[in-house]
Amino acid sequence: MVMDEIIAAARKEDRTSLTELESKQILKEVGINTTDIGLARSKEEAVAHSQELGYPVVLKIVSPDILHKTDVGGVKLSLNNKEDVGNAYDEIISAIKKHQPSAKIQGVSVQPMARPATEVIIGMSKDPQFGPVLMFGLGGILVEILKDISFRIVPLTMRDANEMIREIKGYPVLEGYRGQEPANIAVLEQMLLKVSEFVESKPEIKELDINPIFAYSDSALAIDARVILEP
Repeated sequence: MVMDEIIAAARKEDRTSLTELESKQILKEVGINTTDIGLARSKEEAVAHSQELGYPVVLKIVSPDILHKTDVGGVKLSLNNKEDVGNAYDEIISAIKKHQPSAKIQGVSVQPMARPATEVIIGMSKDPQFGPVLMFGLGGILVEILKDISFRIVPLTMRDANEMIREIKGYPVLEGYRGQEPANIAVLEQMLLKVSEFVESKPEIKELDINPIFAYSDSALAIDARVILEP
């Protein structure tokens, strides 16, 4: 399994933080839709991946030492041609060397620019008494500002997933408030159940953040993800 190989490789390198690329590979294996990713180790590879994926694209730094990529200039959005991609690659590498020179750089990821939608978050942390606890809420920066979130202990039932989504104060947003595209609640419920099953089967997972998830009327797409292993 790809998942086991990724975890084993991280253990061999004595690191607990998985990159976005590794985290998304694991999520895909457990049945969660994520954006396609190409890993570029040079400007030329970044351009090649962008032409293969189709514009517009997003570039993000790939490093196990960088958890908050935007804060250090490690993300470039809405790149519409190969010149944009080439310049963005150079700018990202330069920014990381300036702000976090000791970070190990594995490369730069190239991803299609996803169509905007209502953003939600699914996360997991471990409680000393209850073990893995799942969290759901409105995503992006809203989770930090509003803290409109719900929690349940793993393993989740369908009823748990249903209640988690509906009890947040922002639930009307998911229903399509003022003409916005409504989220597919059934898809989000299934995503919660898949994450619950995954973290229950892998006790070596210490933390998990899937944020943001773009919630569409017919699907949901994990835009960014982070997995932290137990020491």
